[in-house]
Amino acid sequence: MESNGKKVLLHACCGPCAITCVQALREEGYEVTGYFANPNIHPVTEYFRRREAMQQVAEKLDLPMIWQDDVYDLPGWLKVVHDFGIADNEGYARCGYCYESRLALTCAVASESGFDLFTTSLLYSRHQQHDAIKRIGEKVAGSGDYASENGFGSAFLYRDFRPYWQKGIDLSKEWGLYRQNY
Repeated sequence: MESNGKKVLLHACCGPCAITCVQALREEGYEVTGYFANPNIHPVTEYFRRREAMQQVAEKLDLPMIWQDDVYDLPGWLKVVHDFGIADNEGYARCGYCYESRLALTCAVASESGFDLFTTSLLYSRHQQHDAIKRIGEKVAGSGDYASENGFGSAFLYRDFRPYWQKGIDLSKEWGLYRQNY
């Protein structure tokens, strides 16, 4: 596919979820760079297993990456989500916080680095709340709180990557990638 001239920063939650997102975006002509910033993953051993799988995907797909390990703060993260309390038994408040924290980081990096757009591999999963991810992505893209100091911003690119679900599973198994079981 010929380039459409647009650069997109793809937040990657893990390698297996990112595979078909990268492929689909490239088929649309986007120049894709991956971004790994996931302060929500614990324990730390799980974080590094997912990071390693993402490294394998980046190498396999020749995907440039931005790694932001400095945002990994497990004690801080657990304090924040604990404060939501047990009344949030469906997890919706925690999920919203988790989505917003990662999408805000992605938007900020995209804006500061000159990307036209940003999106997330969270949109690949059948287990995620697509409406919430879309709403939050659009919110952080339009919010002055996340605008870059240079006065430009990146727009949120919503794509429903769920049709690629099985293909991503098959490729991740074929490539021998670590696949988390939760």
